[in-house]
Amino acid sequence: MSRTMKAWQYISVAGGIEKNLHINKSAPKPVPTENEILVQVHVMALNPVDYKVTESGVPLRLLGLTFIPGLDFCGQVAEVGKKVDGFSKGEYVFGAKVGSTGKGTLAQYVAVSKDQAVRLPKGVRPEDAATIGIVGLTSFAAVSPHVKSGDKVFINGGSGGTGVYGVQIAKALGCHVTTSCSTPNVELCKSLGADEVIDYKSTDIINALSSKGPLFNLAVDNVGSPSTLYKASSAFIAPGGKFNQVGMASNLSGLAQLGGNMLRPGCLGGGKAKYQMVMGQNSPSSLQTLGEWMREGKVKSVIDSVFAWEDAPKAYEKLKTGRTKGKIIIKVPQDNA
Repeated sequence: MSRTMKAWQYISVAGGIEKNLHINKSAPKPVPTENEILVQVHVMALNPVDYKVTESGVPLRLLGLTFIPGLDFCGQVAEVGKKVDGFSKGEYVFGAKVGSTGKGTLAQYVAVSKDQAVRLPKGVRPEDAATIGIVGLTSFAAVSPHVKSGDKVFINGGSGGTGVYGVQIAKALGCHVTTSCSTPNVELCKSLGADEVIDYKSTDIINALSSKGPLFNLAVDNVGSPSTLYKASSAFIAPGGKFNQVGMASNLSGLAQLGGNMLRPGCLGGGKAKYQMVMGQNSPSSLQTLGEWMREGKVKSVIDSVFAWEDAPKAYEKLKTGRTKGKIIIKVPQDNA
C-alpha cells in the first residue's frame, strides 16, 4: 500500500483559506495509532469551523505548519489499530474528527480515534451519512438531553447545517417545533417537519415568539441573531426552560454578546432562562442513533451542493457566503485505493 496520498493543504490564510488551498499529490498517508482506525475517505462535508479556527487571528505557527481542512467523513476502513474492537477492514463508517485541527478529512485517508466513527447502517448512502458529523452531534447535544415528548421547542435558524438536524431531532423525539428562516427556505423547514415557521424577512422573531407567551421548553439559537434573543427569552420560555446557544458571529461583537448572555444576570437586564453554549462532542451512541434514524427515514440529509475534488476552493467560497441550504459535500477520488 502506498505511503502517500492526495490531500488539499494550506500553509497560509492570507485572503482566506480558499485562496491558499492546493493539492499535494504525495502527502504522507496517516499512520493510525493502536487506538485509531485509518479511513479511506469517499465523501467529506464542510463546516464553518474548518476555516474559522485558522482564520481567527491565531498565528498558524502555534497550531502547526501544514493544514488539511475538514472534520466530517464517510468512507471505508483501511486499517484497524491493535487496541480497536468493533471495526473490520473494508466496512463503511462515518463520523467526525471532533476537536481536531490540521489533519482533516479533505484527503484520501484520515486517521480517527475509535470514538469518532461508527458503522454505516445498511441502506444509508455515504453522501448522506457524511453530512451528519459535526452538525448532527452538535444538534443532538443541544436538543436530545433537554426535552421530552410533547415539549415545545424553538430552533432559531432551521435551514442551515445544525438547524436542519435540530428540527428533525426534536421531531423524532416527539416535540412540537417552531423554527425561523428566510423566505426561500420556508418550504424546506416545513418539509423537515417543523410545525410552525417564522420568516424573519417579513416577521420580527422576538415579537412573534413573545406573542405566544412563555410556552417553549427549549430554545436553540444556531445563528446569534437577533442579538437580543436571549435577553428577551423570558417572554417566551416557560419556567424551568433552557436556552442553548450553538452558533454566533465569530467576531468581537459575537464574543461580547456571548459574554453578556453568560454573565449578565436577569435582574440587570439579562436573560432569565438557563443558558449554555453547546458544542459537538465525541459520542458514538449519538452517531449511531442518527444513523439509525436516517435508515428509518426519521431524519434525512439536506445537501446544498456536491463539489468535485478539484473544486474544493470553490466549495469553501460558497460555504463562506452563509447562504447554503443544508450541507456542502465533496467527493474524494479513490485512485490510491
